[in-house]
Amino acid sequence: MPHDIRLIAVDMDGTLLDGEGNVPAPLWELLPRLAERGVAFVPASGRQLATLQRSFGEAAGEMTFIAENGAYVVSAGVEVSSDTIDLEVVERVVGHLRGLGERGYDLGVVLCGKRSAYIERSDAAFRRQAETYYAALEVVDDVLAADDEVLKIAIYDFAVAEESVARALDEVAETHRVVVSGRHWVDIMNLDVDKGAALRRLQTALEVTPAQTAAFGDYLNDLEMLDAADWSYAMREAHPEVVARARYRAPSNLDHGVLTTIDELFPDA
Repeated sequence: MPHDIRLIAVDMDGTLLDGEGNVPAPLWELLPRLAERGVAFVPASGRQLATLQRSFGEAAGEMTFIAENGAYVVSAGVEVSSDTIDLEVVERVVGHLRGLGERGYDLGVVLCGKRSAYIERSDAAFRRQAETYYAALEVVDDVLAADDEVLKIAIYDFAVAEESVARALDEVAETHRVVVSGRHWVDIMNLDVDKGAALRRLQTALEVTPAQTAAFGDYLNDLEMLDAADWSYAMREAHPEVVARARYRAPSNLDHGVLTTIDELFPDA
């Protein structure tokens, strides 16, 4: 089957990463082979840019990343696009989340800036979750005092987020994008921010079409990204809405499904 794929956008958790949360070792041999063919391999994640760069080590310097669910796109260390939240909105949303905490919701809030991420809650259980996704992380007395441009507000819900805090954000969702990005995570961004919008901007910058784009995802924050790629893949354990939206299926991340599918798309890579 002839292909002309030039861009591969890949979610991280539940998609590319293995069961221990690591980049699968065979990827390091695949990346230069894709580059030789003129194919851009682009991690697209709710994770922070610094965390993505840490995951890809020495290879990160020349890579393109869609970070913070599309709010921040950087290529070879240079910003391609960003979409920051107005301070007034940040103050209103953080105030609402603090109120939910007072009402019994067990939440941890991460203010995601360009330079770093910021948290007020410092107990070990929450810090362990935050440190997994935010390599640049500061514990502060008041996240609203952080001197940074805010790309996203992330919420860790110790309950199931889709059934808990996500349902308490209807008013926020009237003006901003509220997306369940994992079993326990919800992200709040500007209304026009998502991985798909970021991927489309990147397609324009690289002069790549949707027909030349493959995308892999497993959760609700991947839906728009899959829509932007003709070669859209849902992982085997993907959320039912993702399975319904994607055109194709990929094996489990536990079986290196992204890599085996790329091998099928590029048998001579």
